Amino acid sequence: MSQKLERRTFLKGTLAASTAIMLPMRAMASEPLKIGVVLPSPAADVGWSHTLLAGVDTVKKAYGDMLQVTVLENIAEGPDADRIANGLVADGNKVLLLGSFGYQNGGIQIAKRNPDVSVIHASGYLTEPNFSPFTAKYWQGTYLMGMAAASLTKSKKLGCVAAFAIPELITSINAFMLGARSVNPEIEMSVVWVNSWFDPASEQDAAKALISQGVDVIFSNAQDTPSVIAVAEEAGVYAYNLNSSMAKYAPSKYLGVVGTDWGPHFKRLVDEHLAGTFEGKNFWLGMEDDVVYVADWNADIPADMMALIKARQTEISSGSFVVFKGPLKDQASAERVADGVSMTDSEIISMDWHVAGVTTPLPS
Repeated sequence: MSQKLERRTFLKGTLAASTAIMLPMRAMASEPLKIGVVLPSPAADVGWSHTLLAGVDTVKKAYGDMLQVTVLENIAEGPDADRIANGLVADGNKVLLLGSFGYQNGGIQIAKRNPDVSVIHASGYLTEPNFSPFTAKYWQGTYLMGMAAASLTKSKKLGCVAAFAIPELITSINAFMLGARSVNPEIEMSVVWVNSWFDPASEQDAAKALISQGVDVIFSNAQDTPSVIAVAEEAGVYAYNLNSSMAKYAPSKYLGVVGTDWGPHFKRLVDEHLAGTFEGKNFWLGMEDDVVYVADWNADIPADMMALIKARQTEISSGSFVVFKGPLKDQASAERVADGVSMTDSEIISMDWHVAGVTTPLPS
């Protein structure tokens, strides 16, 4: 059973043995488990919220009528989101999926007040015994996109339209730049921050501004609409995005997608909630976890470059190649990571500086 409420509408495994599967099913036999989902943008046919709901669908398919899912979309971060999330708990929802970084502080307070509620939170870093954030290693895929972009750019100018200057998006930009410069060290990148997860007009204006500056490959970084992709297609400029494929909006100039599949992760956490083993810890998931993937590569990418990209992807997945490994310098040419030193997960997830080649300063 599921219901969908209009507003800002939700945001490996299975249990190892049949006995482990039957335990949560018996626990649910008396009444459905109620799951509340809060999303920062409309649940459209593409984008972040769409991808989260696709993950929720995996759980619904596994449990069917034993779940009752309430989805609230396009919910602004801040007091409004806190009020709505508290309302879901008051309505008996025992699992919350909070789909935005800005829901973190309110979600933590809910977890502290309600130890019987399991909270799954997107993109944050705080934890409680019943509060578990998850983040994707998008940078594993954007590095590969940088290699592809370097093989196609003629102007040596890349661009990025980005939502908010948070580490998750900064690392994606930095890896894109590193991948591009691994092919051509003369490439530079400009960034426009739109300070919104969902603002089609601003996204279009940002893409047009970049194109007017000679940018010929654009990264649509965490936009929930195909606005950037469509503008790039119309201008004859390559573009790619995160989370879900937008290939239908750019039949000729779509560079590809750095996608995410959250279904197995969400199902595992729901299984654990029902079994009473839910553990609040920070999940930092990538290609090695079958969460991050790359797809829809443009046929214009030269065959020899695609061979290099596929080889590098295998190395990233296995851990034999480390994207954020020194020497790494920042925009001011100051050394941030020494030669041969790999950044730790905690350093990556808190990154607040741009690598050399990114010409736009970070917002203060």
